[in-house]
Parts: sequence; structure tokens; C-alpha cells
Amino acid sequence: MNDVIVVASGKGGTGKSTVCVGLSAALVKQNKSVLLIDCDCGMRGIDLMLDAEEEILFDCSDAVSGNCTPREAVYRSRNMPSLHLMAAPFDTDNEISPSVFKQLVDDLKNSYDYVIIDSPAGVGSGFATAAAPADRALIVTNAEPTSLRGAVKIRTKLIAVGISDIRLVINRFDRKQFEKLGCYRDLDEVIDKAGTRLIALVPLDLRLSCMMQNGCAGLNWSPAVTVFDCLSRRLQGEKVELAFEG
Repeated sequence: MNDVIVVASGKGGTGKSTVCVGLSAALVKQNKSVLLIDCDCGMRGIDLMLDAEEEILFDCSDAVSGNCTPREAVYRSRNMPSLHLMAAPFDTDNEISPSVFKQLVDDLKNSYDYVIIDSPAGVGSGFATAAAPADRALIVTNAEPTSLRGAVKIRTKLIAVGISDIRLVINRFDRKQFEKLGCYRDLDEVIDKAGTRLIALVPLDLRLSCMMQNGCAGLNWSPAVTVFDCLSRRLQGEKVELAFEG
């Protein structure tokens, strides 16, 4: 079995890449092999989170242009051997078309249990590329109006490209701040505004951010890590309670 999941957001700054890495690490802990593809052309960052910056010689554009084979553009995480990374190109001129990217993922996906694709924020051409090979999608949003507006837009685009299995991840949630802002009555209103079934509520967790920014993903525990474990199990069809700590 293999499963291709695109992780998208309508607005930048939601913590989408952190969700990608956190979910991938949780799947690896459950003995799943994962290929994490950074599709944010010109703005790649997952190599930093996985402490792989110095190792990257080839990216996904090299794999499709013939500069290397697809598997030569795949790098193993130092901290999690079952997690593999394919980096995005630094240069936006090397953006890949949706059809070519789909073929690349189709050629690789049978070697992994899961392929997680980190889409660039928004609904531009990079999003269309990232979504092309996906079986299902996660929308990452924050519990505030501009982020939710983006979540609604990205859901519409996902449905337009034929992806109907869509779930919502509310990220960086702080209950005290949420109640103080007073934008919504409760979380049910947030979910209703997004129009998407909730699968994970990830707490604001500065320790997690520090781990990611220092290339230490997968090495330590934090409240958010427990939520990612729950998210990974729910994606696999397990009937577990929605986890939230914080």
C-alpha cells in the first residue's frame, strides 16, 4: 500500500511545513517508510528542519531534467532512517509542471508507504503541481479569519483538481489567545467556517518550533508530538480520540 498526501494552506505562515515534518516523523515511529517532498519552489526549508542542508546536491527539478536519476535526488534523514527527503529547487525558474511532477511521484511512490507533499502556500501554479499526484489532502490553517479564508479557497481548488478526501488541521492553537481574540464563539464555528472535517488540533508549541529550526526534528518530545502521533493513526483509519495537549 502507498498513499500520497498533499499538505496545503491558503495563506503563508500557518506552520504547514512543520505539520509535514511532524506527521512524517510520527509515521516513521509507526514503522512506515515515508518520502517527504518539498514542493515549495524557491522557498525550500524542510532540508533545514531535517538537518540535511549540507547533503543536498540534487532536487526534484534535477530529477526530471535528467541531471540525476529520481532516486539520486532522495536523501535519508540523519535522525530518522525511514524518512526520506526530496528537496525543492532554490530557483523558481525550475518549477515543475503538474503532469511531470505526477509522473515523478508515480515512479517513486511504490518504494514507500507514504508520500507527503509540502505544497507552497496559496493557489498558484506551485499548488497545482503539488496537488497533481495526490490521493488526498490536509489543509493547514490557524484559528483566525484571514487564515480560514485561505483554507476555504484551497478546499475549492482541491475539489476542482479532483481531490475529495480532504481533512482540516488547525495548527498553533492557543486556547487563551483564541478566547481573548473573540473572533469565533468556539472551535465548532472555526470548523464550520472552513467547511472541512477536523482531523487534528495542534497546540502552539515553541519547543517544537525550536526543534524544527535547529534541525532536530524527531529527536525530542513535546505536546505537539503527541498530536502528530494521533494524526498519523487517524490517517491510517484508526478510531482514536482527537488528541490535544496544551
